[in-house]
Amino acid sequence: MSREIILYIATSLDGFIAKENDDLQWLEEAEGEGDAGYSDMYRSIDTIIMGKRTYDYVVDHIESFPYSDKKCYVFTTSQSGENEHVEFVNEDVVAFTKKLREQEGAKIWMVGGAGILDAFMKEQFIDEFIITVTPHLLGSGIPMFKGNNPYQDLKLVNTQRYGQMVQMHYKVKKEAK
Repeated sequence: MSREIILYIATSLDGFIAKENDDLQWLEEAEGEGDAGYSDMYRSIDTIIMGKRTYDYVVDHIESFPYSDKKCYVFTTSQSGENEHVEFVNEDVVAFTKKLREQEGAKIWMVGGAGILDAFMKEQFIDEFIITVTPHLLGSGIPMFKGNNPYQDLKLVNTQRYGQMVQMHYKVKKEAK
């Protein structure tokens, strides 16, 4: 049995997850309600995957590292080893994740960024999409999905309104074997 990977992410209505300069101020100003299901999703995982730019943003903008109770892998070519919170990985994200999925454990949260998400989309690694749409049209920035992804059939599990934001929860339909 392969561990599932969750994409829990926010996007502007026009499909951007950040401005060109990684600015997320627009997201922080969104009028939400509650924690948008974050606590439930977070309890379902024990492992986190993110890229170095995402990691740097978290470290620079959040007072204390928010994922210290989970196993956290940061994919980078500029750092190696580990610190008190994360393990830096200099391997191919797809090959590493294939091995990781076969290990014992709970679900894996793919936090970001766009490069890792694109690699996962090409490999059809995402099992659940929990996407929160904010009331913004950014016009440009870092798109959530790049082009040329394979076709996937999804099942809508839930929709939920959180203030001015709407969350859609999809699971990938599994083919009968």
